[in-house]
Amino acid sequence: MPLTFEDFPPGRFGTFGPRRVTREEILAFAAEFDPQPMHLDEEAAARSMLNGLSASGWHLCSIMMRMMFDGFIGRTASLGSPGVNELRWLAPLRPGDDITLDIEVAEARVSQSRPETGIVTFRGVVRNATGQPLCDMVSPIIVRRRGDLASGRAG
Repeated sequence: MPLTFEDFPPGRFGTFGPRRVTREEILAFAAEFDPQPMHLDEEAAARSMLNGLSASGWHLCSIMMRMMFDGFIGRTASLGSPGVNELRWLAPLRPGDDITLDIEVAEARVSQSRPETGIVTFRGVVRNATGQPLCDMVSPIIVRRRGDLASGRAG
């Protein structure tokens, strides 16, 4: 049985990972999607405000999404997300970093327009192995409610 709206009361939900991020994947992502020098070139990165090679923030967001999917969204009766409310990159993601994702349910409410669903707003914080926050994201997802899933109604 998938996780439903009722499985997400406000409060701490869990920690996922760790996941090691390699230099090779940082370079590959940057080459295709964010070819700025601080993500591709060691010397240019050393001269940048990041003081060394670091992953694109968009790469970090992609990894965060994968960690969320593997951790819980992949087994959730999710109908998708209306977007991201807040996203901040706080510190660089470096080659060799082992990262974890802390998830909190910031809010859970029944949808006014679609009462067979609920809106669960998550706050996710990615941290490196020293506990330093690298990224903070607040994002809602739309989740089926348990009674409607059991009755077979799709809404």
